Amino acid sequence: MSERITPGQFHAAAGVEEWRVLGEGACAWFRTGSFAAGARLVRAIGELPGLDDHHPDVDLRHGGVAVRLITLTSDYYGLTGRDLELARRISAVARELGVPADPSAVQTVQVTIDALVGPEVTPFWRALLGYVHRAGSPEDLVDPRGRGPAFWFQAMDAPRPQRNRVHVDVWVPYDQAEARVAAALAAGGRLVSDADAPSNWVLADPEGNEACVGTAGWPVAGGAA
Repeated sequence: MSERITPGQFHAAAGVEEWRVLGEGACAWFRTGSFAAGARLVRAIGELPGLDDHHPDVDLRHGGVAVRLITLTSDYYGLTGRDLELARRISAVARELGVPADPSAVQTVQVTIDALVGPEVTPFWRALLGYVHRAGSPEDLVDPRGRGPAFWFQAMDAPRPQRNRVHVDVWVPYDQAEARVAAALAAGGRLVSDADAPSNWVLADPEGNEACVGTAGWPVAGGAA
C-alpha cells in the first residue's frame, strides 16, 4: 500500500468522497458541532490499528475535526496507497458516529518567496521559523510540528522590482476554486493571470499585492489530473 499515487488517482478512488487533495496532502473536515463530539471522533480515529506505522495529522476544534494525510520519507512528500486506505477507514469511523463531512471547508496556505539565490536565503528562514526542509526539496520549508504554513522559495532569474517578492498561495478543493476566485474579485481584487487555470489563478489586491489560488486533482477529460 506504499505505492505513490497522484491527487487525481486519490479523487477517482471510491470511499473518499469527503476528502480533497490540497497543497499539503489529502484533507477532510468533519463537522462535529461540539468539542465533546469531536473528542469522540478523535478517540475513534486513534483506536484504528496500524497508526504507529502511518498516522494522520488531526486538529480538534470546538466545531469540528480537521484531518490531513500525507506520506513523508527522506525523498518523498506526497500521497501513497496507505493514505488512501487510511482515508477510507477514517471516513467509515465518522459515518459510524454520525459525523458529517464538509469537503468545501478545507484549505491549506503556503507562503512563497521569490529568491535570486535560494541557498543563501533559505537558511535564514529555516532558522527564523524553526522549520525543516521538505523531503527531497531544498526549495521548501515545512513546520516539523505540522501547524504553520509551508514556505516555498521560487527561483528568479532576474530582479523584479515592479512586483512584490512575497505572496500567499491558497490551496482549495478543486470544486471550490472558481467560487473562491470570484469572491476575491468581488471583494476588490483583480485577475493577473488565469493561464494555468484550473490548477492555478494569480490574483492581486487593489494595491497590487499578489496571491494565488491553487487546486490539485481536478477532473479532466478521460480521467483526473
